[in-house]
Amino acid sequence: MTRPIHFGVTLPQIKRSWPQAREAALEFDALGFDSVWVCDHLYGVPLPTLPIFEGWTELAAVAAITQRVELGTLVTPPFFRAPALLARQIATIDHVAGGRTICGLGAGWFDAEFRDNGLPFPAVRARLEALEETVVILKSLWSNETTDFAGRHFTLSGAHLEPKPLRRPPILIGGGGEKVLLRLAARHADIWNNLALTQGELGRKIEVLRRHCDGVGRDFNEITVSQQCTVVLAADDGAAETAIAKAEKVYGGHMGAALREHGIWGTPARVIDAIGRHVALGCTSFVIEFFGKDTREPARLFAEQVAPAFRG
Repeated sequence: MTRPIHFGVTLPQIKRSWPQAREAALEFDALGFDSVWVCDHLYGVPLPTLPIFEGWTELAAVAAITQRVELGTLVTPPFFRAPALLARQIATIDHVAGGRTICGLGAGWFDAEFRDNGLPFPAVRARLEALEETVVILKSLWSNETTDFAGRHFTLSGAHLEPKPLRRPPILIGGGGEKVLLRLAARHADIWNNLALTQGELGRKIEVLRRHCDGVGRDFNEITVSQQCTVVLAADDGAAETAIAKAEKVYGGHMGAALREHGIWGTPARVIDAIGRHVALGCTSFVIEFFGKDTREPARLFAEQVAPAFRG
């Protein structure tokens, strides 16, 4: 099964103004990107004091001003919101957007933003259980007249959700845990997103996901493989080398981990080659954080000189 290559891009959100986010969203939409994304954090990672817009609220505003890009979070954890509330928020945004939402979910990891704000932060196994319960509840509320659910973490009794979203939002599950999370993705995800931190392990994790699909009786080809990535793009080799060195210092061990060895960086020709290597492994969707103070500048170069290499 051959899928078109999907290019998404993150929106300004941390230490940025709404006018900056608005102008970026409008330009990414006009440039032909397929989707725009925000993180769902209460704190501006890694520091609690960094200003950050709330993710789904920002997407609601973006939904109203854009025409074609899909809209998603990378990713929403359990316990930030009750699943029934989250289902209604996403359904509402889907109506504002005309059927363009993607529901990005994960287990959560930044304990301070939970504990400081009075939210449960149990051990990782319990968070993964809650994640699976959230997926089941969302799908039911978006599809069925009423929902009854009794889980370890959430309970619903005769719950209604109207209006339904215009389409059943695709479920993205993000993360790299090979024993539990990838099995959960095999059961429930429309899209699995690999973390930027484990970009160099993409090939192995795809094979693990494939084995989990076999184990649960799911056709692996039903799942889109996505990669979160920093893209450091420059017009020539000298500028690219300067930019990658700066990016490694700025991002450190999170988005910048092994960026030089496994990441997507360089001139347009080099970036095309790096994306091609990901595609050869089976990845057909990219959630890009462009490196630069004004991310519209590398996004323009990408749209002009990189994206056309992967368009029909």
